[in-house]
Formats: sequence, C-alpha cells, structure tokens
Amino acid sequence: MMLQWAIDEARQRDCRRVQLTTDKRRTEAHGLYQRLGFTFSHEGAKLYL
Repeated sequence: MMLQWAIDEARQRDCRRVQLTTDKRRTEAHGLYQRLGFTFSHEGAKLYL
C-alpha cells in the first residue's frame, strides 16, 4: 500500500519516473513490482572491501 501511495503521489506531482533498487534474490518482491507496472532495465554492481 505504501508503494502504491508513492506511485500515486508521484503521478499527482507530474513526476516522469519512479525508480527503485532491489536485491536480485528478492524474487517475490520482483513479482509485486512487476504487478505495479515496474520493468527491470538495469544491472548494478558492488565492490565489497
């Protein structure tokens, strides 16, 4: 519900994009994001020191 609120709020403010980051292992969350209309388009990288 919070994520849907944020999307609705962004639309009301004429934002052009809502962007999020997520761990690849969170496959259940990915399903939620896709149902809300998000598409996966980028790959990230980390360097642990």
